[in-house]
Amino acid sequence: MSDLKISAPAITPVATSDTLPERTTVAIIGGGIVGLSAALTLAERGIPVVVLEKGRIAAEQSSRNLGWVRKTNRLAADILLAQQAERLWAEMPQRTGEQVGYRQNGIMFVAGSDSEMEMYRGWHDSVQGLDLGSRLLSAAEIDALVPGGRTAWKGGVYTPSDGYAEPTRASSALAKAAQEKGAIILERCAVRTIETKAGQVSGVVTERGEIACDQVILAGGLWSRRFLGNMGVALPVLPLICYAFRTTPLEGPSDIAVGGPDFSFRKHESGGYVITHRAALGSPFVLDHALIGMKYLPTLKHTYNMIRPVFPGPLIEDLKLARKWSRDRVSPFERARVMDPAANDKINAQALDNLRKAWPVFKEAEIAEAWAGTMDITPDSNPVIDRIDAVPGLTIATGMSGHGFGTGPAAGQLVAELATGAETCVDPTPYRVSRYERK
Repeated sequence: MSDLKISAPAITPVATSDTLPERTTVAIIGGGIVGLSAALTLAERGIPVVVLEKGRIAAEQSSRNLGWVRKTNRLAADILLAQQAERLWAEMPQRTGEQVGYRQNGIMFVAGSDSEMEMYRGWHDSVQGLDLGSRLLSAAEIDALVPGGRTAWKGGVYTPSDGYAEPTRASSALAKAAQEKGAIILERCAVRTIETKAGQVSGVVTERGEIACDQVILAGGLWSRRFLGNMGVALPVLPLICYAFRTTPLEGPSDIAVGGPDFSFRKHESGGYVITHRAALGSPFVLDHALIGMKYLPTLKHTYNMIRPVFPGPLIEDLKLARKWSRDRVSPFERARVMDPAANDKINAQALDNLRKAWPVFKEAEIAEAWAGTMDITPDSNPVIDRIDAVPGLTIATGMSGHGFGTGPAAGQLVAELATGAETCVDPTPYRVSRYERK
């Protein structure tokens, strides 16, 4: 099922199934990196599992992100999941039989102002005792690690064990490995709703028919809020668009990934660099901004200057999609197979100009391809990985807030363990949906 025309970087192709099984133990809604990691975890443990993807696997944010795998600047409560993910990334070649481009070349954030440096210092202080190996840097140390710069940085923070992988390869490797171990994956097979019996999940209704199951995992990214809303379950998530591009091969300053005030870059396996504008994110205005936007006011106070409104196109498209539907009606997920925002040439040009001023070697950079990806952002920028009490048998892993690729393998393992009642790899308490109910 590869006939969808999208503008994301091309992923490594994967042959998936065309046959809808009658029954499985766990049905997973969503074929991104989290859903596929959950499927591989379950398949490795001998648990029958089916992944149902409305479009094409990894066609949304799982293939459009920057590829960073980091602990730096994560909330202290989120560090254990990031550390578990780091272990799983290191094991990926043995686990899947494929290379996914994972390299622990380090990630550095540089500060252009005293206030930025104070923020990095505060983060560094908050994670003392977690053995991350992170350290604060002076301007001279930055220049030694990433030479050739022309900016007098106020300092920075650096974690040598952080790294990055290739988004166009990782999800495909997970999908292939999961199928080899018994998982079934179907593309262009949207789930319309969940069936229950005696108050417990009993199956999922897809556009091709029904599958009986004991447990459902929802890993639908940005679409999870709409899916749950149709069932009367509230989940606060709003969209933000990250714009990115890859350069042609370039002899850059370092293999260390760097995040500056208004740019970031990391080495790509092709020899070029993946670059983004860290201070300009698209905010597609949709109905949910009016419905739940107040929950985001504390975050907006610190990030309003980064927001670039996108209007009215997204609102028009959003209003075309139903918020309530029945099992026998075409769902929104069949009408919008892939969230495919357009690249923003102006923002990309600004990012490249900002980077060239900081590291002049990038004056030689030429853009090879550009894309955009829509992230699902929660009010506290932390994901939700939890059982849904109102629907026994339903467990969700969503609202990854731009962190989903890096922590995806661990988030997938955690949600698989929660769904099957197994001992969890990390404490799931920070990811409970009830934290929003208390506010």
